[in-house]
Amino acid sequence: MKSCLKYFSLFSLLFLTFSCGNADDDVNLDLNFGDGLGKGKPVDDCLNLGESDLVLSIQEQYTTLPGKVSILFKVSDTEGNPISGLDADKFIIYEQGRNDDCFNTISKSESFARISSNSQIFNSNTILVLDLSNSVLSSSLDELKMASVSFVNNVMPETTEDSYKMAIYWFDGEDKLHLLNDLTTSKQELVSAINGITDDISNDPSTDLYGAVIKSTEIAEDLLKENIKDEIIGAASVVVFTDGTDQASRYTEQAALKKVNEASANISFFTIGLGAEIDTQVLTDIGKTFSVFAGNAEELENTFNDISVKISERANSFYLFEYCSPKRDGSGENNLAIQVVDGSRQGAVQTKFNAAGFTAGCE
Repeated sequence: MKSCLKYFSLFSLLFLTFSCGNADDDVNLDLNFGDGLGKGKPVDDCLNLGESDLVLSIQEQYTTLPGKVSILFKVSDTEGNPISGLDADKFIIYEQGRNDDCFNTISKSESFARISSNSQIFNSNTILVLDLSNSVLSSSLDELKMASVSFVNNVMPETTEDSYKMAIYWFDGEDKLHLLNDLTTSKQELVSAINGITDDISNDPSTDLYGAVIKSTEIAEDLLKENIKDEIIGAASVVVFTDGTDQASRYTEQAALKKVNEASANISFFTIGLGAEIDTQVLTDIGKTFSVFAGNAEELENTFNDISVKISERANSFYLFEYCSPKRDGSGENNLAIQVVDGSRQGAVQTKFNAAGFTAGCE
């Protein structure tokens, strides 16, 4: 386990303030969005916790002197759906030292266990990609603008935060992903850009859907690379809206899907389809995280809102839990289990930490 972490955060939102000294090794900034327990393992049978309804997947773990243990993990149900909004009262901590036959519950008050906000070293980037081909501009532009404004208002925080940014791009038939508004923390700036869209914005009535998917994925990858250079954990959501199929035929469906499927695990893909001319299977494959379809323009705002909820849930399902361990220097490696109890559902994960150098004074 790392003795410390120079810079750290999570994909949003409900997590802990922590302190840290000099890093002893490099930080792996790749989050584990896959199934399973991540760096953890199933809890020991001696705890007799019963069948799990929730899955805790450990993304990263480290210790900080004089005695703090920090665990970043994701909570989902057994179907992989994210579980957001859990507070510290839902967590139970168990420790097992070398002299313990099984785990002992650690007092929340004595261990200073807490979940609190810390977004200074985390970036959540949303890339909204709008189809502004002729079919949209001529029949559903007003509804699209209204839905997009609602999306911005739902995804971006009420108060400006440096860790939450959004950019808006649009595409038509050109071999170009047009920038409508660069990455920003300003909700008002994004709304103004959307309201400024006019029906004469495009010079090519065709639809280069696959090119837009490829180019927006590359933009998301570049954002994550910039985060890593700054030693920041970053995540990105690519949200693509279209009312039809790819007509430009400049890129292939296979090339677009390859780009999506080989993208960083820190990128989520969402699609919104409108009308009867879309290919729902293609959009489902591109929007591998979540996809929604509107039968008519009047339904657009609801579908955009559905996506905004999914983005927020996914972000808020990551937690950084920290506490002060009672274990002290010389106790060696100790087992740690974290259990979440949310109503009738529960789940747990087990890991271990080394208490080398641990003393009193942790707060």
